[in-house]
Amino acid sequence: MTARSTGQNWALDIAIAQGGFDALHPAAKGTMEQLGHDHTDFDKVFTQVRSGAMLPKAWATVAAQAEERATHHEAEGFAQTAADLYLRGAVMWGRAQYSVFDAGDPRKTAFRDRCNHCVARLSELRGNRVRRVVLDFEGKHIYALLHLPAGEVRGAPTVILGPGMDMIKEDYIYAAERYYTSRGVVALSIEGPGQGESRAGGLAVDLTNYERAIGRYIDYLAELPEVDARRIGMFGISMSGYWGMRAAATDSRLAAVATFEAVSGDFETIFERAQPSFKNNYMYMSGYTDEDLFDAELAQRMPLGALVSDITCPLLMGIGEFDELTQLEQALATYERVRAPKEMRVYENEFHPLGGTAGEVFRFGAEWLERALAGELSTPGRDERYYVHNDGRTTKGSAHPAWWLGTTPRQITDAAASGSSHSS
Repeated sequence: MTARSTGQNWALDIAIAQGGFDALHPAAKGTMEQLGHDHTDFDKVFTQVRSGAMLPKAWATVAAQAEERATHHEAEGFAQTAADLYLRGAVMWGRAQYSVFDAGDPRKTAFRDRCNHCVARLSELRGNRVRRVVLDFEGKHIYALLHLPAGEVRGAPTVILGPGMDMIKEDYIYAAERYYTSRGVVALSIEGPGQGESRAGGLAVDLTNYERAIGRYIDYLAELPEVDARRIGMFGISMSGYWGMRAAATDSRLAAVATFEAVSGDFETIFERAQPSFKNNYMYMSGYTDEDLFDAELAQRMPLGALVSDITCPLLMGIGEFDELTQLEQALATYERVRAPKEMRVYENEFHPLGGTAGEVFRFGAEWLERALAGELSTPGRDERYYVHNDGRTTKGSAHPAWWLGTTPRQITDAAASGSSHSS
């Protein structure tokens, strides 16, 4: 636990009691729906929650209800209705286990077992097109779900679906089916070091092992007959946008990367000024209990800086104008340092979850990757910038908000100058 979280926990409880999930992540319900949460389940959960301590019980209670209905429909022979309900149960059991931060707590293990059971039933009912993957990695294991299109598949484009720091591989089952396998694209939803079952098995995240884990997943995918090893991309949101950019800078086998709300700034914002739960979570993920050591040995070394100038594949960055984990100026500064074919989209008045545009973002990211993996977005010097207005308009040519009145904050101009000198 961090000093801030210990001192401010009461404030978070009041915020949850008064504002529900929106108090933690404004307008996030739209994003949660893209991660397989039915809005009625979501509302059921948060009518039961008045403090953070109540979250595991609420998620587990509603998860059990969805699973019970799934079991009923499966017994009656309604396989796809059952599969849909097993999916709802799986993502809620996943939220329940996430809400317990002690890896040795038997309740966390029990919730994970229920999540795995729901995924196993869903997989069988979907014709084994969702497959559990366990890979050896640096003396431990990493875990993923392979999502395959229906029918015979050979040499297909493939997308690695990277979860944010407080997500798990199961969170992408719905999106994988809707946006990827339905289009003939293979998907692999992953858990890297520090996440889900990987963390439960003792694998913590450090500065560089997440991108090595992505490399291990690429090794696995490249051996599958269903996959074209030359067309493997990655979709990442939040921290997996950060990890995806690190991976693209160090592994040329990634052919395209689409990121949304990536944490691409100074890391003081997320760890010192945002809700203290973010730092608590990352300390748990990285195995630190001493906050001072965490700051000195990991947090201060995490900013991307000039590393992104080593990216060579097409890169998409999307961010909310008021993302509370990365200041817009810092995200635009990172973008300036990228020399690969690139695209930036800023969404007006959106916060970190991009909840108001989630349906658009998940579909657009998938379609952008399809085109990028087909070689359509690889023109050297490509630099597309957009500001997406709330009223439906999109300004092309600049990602700067209109209220900046045509000015450019200094940290962006400094980054642009630095990138220009680096490339000369």
